[in-house]
Amino acid sequence: MGAGKMCTTPYRLWILFIGVILLLVSTESHAQSDADLADAYFQKGECEKVVTLYQKVLRKDFNKIYLRRYVGCMIKLKSFDEAEKFFKRQQKSDENVGYLYTLYWGRMLEQMGQAAPAAQKYQESIAQIPAKDLNAFKELADEFREIDNTDAAIGTLLKARDVAKNDNLFKMELAALYAQTGKTEQMIEELLSLGVAIQSKEVIQNYFQDFLREEKDQAKFEKILYEKIQRQPNEPFFAEMLIWFLTQKKQFSKAFIQERALDRRFKYNGTKVFDLGNLALQNKDFPAAIQSFEYVVKDYPQGQLYPYARRMMIVAREEQVKNTFPVEITSVRRLIEDYKKLLGELGQNNRTLEAMRSMASLYAFYLNEKDSATVILQNAVKIGRAESDFVDKCKLDLGDIFLLKNEPWESTLLYSQVEKSQKETPLGYEAKLRNARQFYYTGDFELSKALLDILKMATTREIANDAGALSLLIQDNTGLDTSEDAMKEYAAIDLLLYQNQTQIALDRLDGMFVRYKDHPLADEILWLKARTYAKMGENQKAVDNLQIIVDKFSTDILGDDALFMMAELYQNRFKDKDKSMELYQRMLEKYPASIYAADARKRFRQLRGDTL
Repeated sequence: MGAGKMCTTPYRLWILFIGVILLLVSTESHAQSDADLADAYFQKGECEKVVTLYQKVLRKDFNKIYLRRYVGCMIKLKSFDEAEKFFKRQQKSDENVGYLYTLYWGRMLEQMGQAAPAAQKYQESIAQIPAKDLNAFKELADEFREIDNTDAAIGTLLKARDVAKNDNLFKMELAALYAQTGKTEQMIEELLSLGVAIQSKEVIQNYFQDFLREEKDQAKFEKILYEKIQRQPNEPFFAEMLIWFLTQKKQFSKAFIQERALDRRFKYNGTKVFDLGNLALQNKDFPAAIQSFEYVVKDYPQGQLYPYARRMMIVAREEQVKNTFPVEITSVRRLIEDYKKLLGELGQNNRTLEAMRSMASLYAFYLNEKDSATVILQNAVKIGRAESDFVDKCKLDLGDIFLLKNEPWESTLLYSQVEKSQKETPLGYEAKLRNARQFYYTGDFELSKALLDILKMATTREIANDAGALSLLIQDNTGLDTSEDAMKEYAAIDLLLYQNQTQIALDRLDGMFVRYKDHPLADEILWLKARTYAKMGENQKAVDNLQIIVDKFSTDILGDDALFMMAELYQNRFKDKDKSMELYQRMLEKYPASIYAADARKRFRQLRGDTL
């Protein structure tokens, strides 16, 4: 008997163990079913059935979502006394999250209109967090944000800093809260101090892009940065942030002053000033670009960047001359003299090949000295013969010169050579585009369009856009006139403009418009005249022709082009801010799907001064 009892003991223990497991599973399943049932009632808005179930679930396993829903329903049902009893019990039984129950107790009081007791509960919730539990502080702050009490969220995080004696805690979180509550100066301070700590400009810049939307906030940012630079001149982070900010505002001359100061203090050997010069040049701020390159040339005559800065300084001046209308021939001659001095100083070698190309272009297109340009390019090809890309660029330049000399077949021979040697490259696409344009000039529209349609499919965006525009011009103005006489005359005039025979071209355009004012080419004739007058600096004549397009041909393809160009002329040439804003706004209203819409909107906002 004794042995039998001993044998059955393990079996009984096993049965007991299985029973306990089943009980636990049953309990968990029941709790799960309570939560599921509560969720179902909650989705239906049946709060009367929800509250008891959520109480049962919360007693077993705390869940913030269930707590929020429970409180929401108790507020809706106005069952404040019952909720307070529940909160009191839970604070004692679930001390680890007692601060969250206290917070939502305060939330309920606030909804009852008892502001002072609610504020007291909020303070109690912060005080209940153990001093070393930083995660709890973060969690409580998140809950305050959840109920839109950002001031209490800020207070919670500041308390965490205080008890931890660490001012570097929660900088990003506090910056976001300060931004949300309009406390711009505090937000800026938090992000800047974080930037100094982690030395990551990109991260901080991204946040400032998000937070600094208003002009007044940008002004505060700039002021604070200047103050910090004065107080902490040996900390480069502040100056770097100011330079970034100024370049975002396209204030490159002011950025240069800061970049120059950094360069002299920290011995950057002109590298960052050189980069700023290139950025200014890309944004067509030619004076700032010249200023930057000139600094590198003067302060680092023995530096590695000297030959590049020397050339880029002339390039910036060249772009300034080319974009000042009308282009002054005396300024072009001065540029050529600058290039000659550069070549005399640095020699004709691989470092100065691009300078030789630039000088040849000036001779050919502005001084009409095509033979001088040809000699320079041929010499450049000999020096740079080992660099195939450079040789092909020179071939394109020589092809352009032959077109200036009215020798199109010599041009197409050179363009075709580059097409063959540069297949499926941007340079090869550029050669194909020039070939297509040459065929257009000479009236071979079918061959021109075939090349252009290829370029629309596989090339860079800029070339694709140019190809698409020329292809559309040919398509819209051939076929209707079977002789294609009008289109051939138009293309021949376009070639005259390319060859700088401007006055002859304008006279012929005037005659064309009289004869073809009802032809599909009429708006194109006006458009070509307007662009030609703009290049000559005859701004009012340009606007007059654009106005005719806007008035009589607004539904045609050039309607939005004309309106946008008018706005640009009033903005940049006439300096009439109000008129340009009016025209940009008209364009956005009349042509919302235009390719210029995004740019027009950006320029309008810049003129209004409300964007970074």
